[in-house]
Amino acid sequence: MMYIDNEVLEKMILTIVEGFDRIEKKLDRMNRLKECLDGDTLLDNYDLAQLLGVTQRTIARYREKGLIRYYQTNRNGKNFYRSSEIQEFLLQRGKVRK
Repeated sequence: MMYIDNEVLEKMILTIVEGFDRIEKKLDRMNRLKECLDGDTLLDNYDLAQLLGVTQRTIARYREKGLIRYYQTNRNGKNFYRSSEIQEFLLQRGKVRK
């Protein structure tokens, strides 16, 4: 029978718990994609940056320049983007074909 030191066991359990925490955060991000008017999906800054492969600062620059339309909640000031409008933005820039 193999003996596992308590310290080693605690580290193993901590690693497993951290893994579950990472999975939970990813699931939370996925669940944040909410349905909007006309069945359109809302994306937040993080999700949009991941989708476009840019930084969140680049997303802020797009907003500042008026390149992308955004919606802001009154409660916490968080920005959201309609997926259909992002699709149109990409079409205009020649990044996506119809």
